[in-house]
Amino acid sequence: MKYRRFEDLPVWKDAIELAVRTFALTANPCFRGHAGTRNQLENAVVSISNNIAEGFERGTTNELLNFLYISRGSAGETRSMYCLIERLPEFHDLRSEISDLKSKAESISRQLRAWADSLQNTDIRGTRYLTDQSRRIDKQRQEREEFLAELEQIRNRKK
Repeated sequence: MKYRRFEDLPVWKDAIELAVRTFALTANPCFRGHAGTRNQLENAVVSISNNIAEGFERGTTNELLNFLYISRGSAGETRSMYCLIERLPEFHDLRSEISDLKSKAESISRQLRAWADSLQNTDIRGTRYLTDQSRRIDKQRQEREEFLAELEQIRNRKK
């Protein structure tokens, strides 16, 4: 499936959900004495979705890959911050929630890694390099694949 907007990407949606849940967590009164930690965590978690969006909008596969790795680094930083706060005594009552958020950040990191791996093994240079001719060829290829899939469905129904 091709995504035309970063807002449609499942990993971006997961990153936004993680940010919303993190901001709900950092609104907790136990963060009052930890303004620096709160700010660092909020900045790191927002960086995940922002770098996905920025890389997607750049228009080249190489730039997208670069931003996916930056985003993955921010997911790691977010997990590290969760590891820290779950060990602090004042956050003891939030350990279950922090553990869930840490797992979500790890899932996002895995998704980013898989996406980056798939991009590294492609000949697609990115939308910035598309021409009318390459678009036409891609559309013909897609139509051919859809036609062949439809033929296969017809053959399977006859069996």
